[in-house]
Amino acid sequence: MTNILIATSGGVDSTVAAWLMKQANYTCHAAAMKLSDDTNVEDARIAAQKLDIPFHVFDFTASFRTHVIDPFVQTYLEARTPNPCVVCNRFLKFGQFLRNAEELGMPLIATGHYAQIEHTGNRYLLKKAVDATKDQSYSLYTLSQKQLSQVVFPLGTLRKEEVRNIAESFGFANAQKRDSQDLCFVPDGDYASFIEQYTGQRCPPGDFVDKTGNILGQHKGLIRYTIGQRKGLGIAAPAPYYVCEHNINDNTVVLGSPDDLQVQSLTATDINLIPFDRIDGSLRAIVKVRYRQQGDWATVRQIDADTLHIVFDEPQKAVARGQTAVLYDGDYVLGGGTISYCIGD
Repeated sequence: MTNILIATSGGVDSTVAAWLMKQANYTCHAAAMKLSDDTNVEDARIAAQKLDIPFHVFDFTASFRTHVIDPFVQTYLEARTPNPCVVCNRFLKFGQFLRNAEELGMPLIATGHYAQIEHTGNRYLLKKAVDATKDQSYSLYTLSQKQLSQVVFPLGTLRKEEVRNIAESFGFANAQKRDSQDLCFVPDGDYASFIEQYTGQRCPPGDFVDKTGNILGQHKGLIRYTIGQRKGLGIAAPAPYYVCEHNINDNTVVLGSPDDLQVQSLTATDINLIPFDRIDGSLRAIVKVRYRQQGDWATVRQIDADTLHIVFDEPQKAVARGQTAVLYDGDYVLGGGTISYCIGD
């Protein structure tokens, strides 16, 4: 039997993933990632005991700070919008976790992610999950061919309701445990307060301005506003204003209309491609610039080894630098990168 290490948090998804791998006659171990001093691994330990499989705890506190929290904070301070879950997947869940598994003699790992992996010819392909409402392929585009060859996603062909039913039928206490909605290290969703507490520095207030530089009011700190934000600006006007831009140099937040948020093209860097090593010429693809977005058609060209230029058929609204652009061909992920520059229509 093949050895496999299950990444478990104690939630219903990772627990059922472990149960499915055990039913498939793998020799299973489970491991929880300790990401901070406050990490509670007891739910994961209890799930492993219920499954009767060995349990490990990996202390990733230092790596999580270095690879996830520090870049998250720095990106916000640079007036961009980070995607820490993508970074965590890249460096920890499918980076350091996989290396630890190999050291334990486990050539494969399994997680509770909703996605699918196919092996066709000499390439491993990443595919959307059957349950479109839970699909996590967007945040997995950084996986390399080596990583894809060592990862199993047991839940990729299941719907969330089926996963909960499996958990209930076998008496798992977490069957109806609510899915987490916020970042694990900012559970209350107040990113600005977290950043100020983490850095020990308060983000100074400044001016709201329109696109010609006229002062419209005062903001409470750049990190408290995201591109496309409408609520919470505290400005009375005949028509609603939207956050369109952050200017670090003069500490201003530029407000405008929905039309001012439109982006026709963008540049993505730090790219990873999955079905091929390089895009020759131009490529037509559906491109998502947000996790919950359906995506829209675009023409994609590779400028250099680490840069994509993407031109949309229709303008996109509220595209934020620092977020992720992911390319799809139907249900298959072609790759993606970090949005570094946007151009209006």
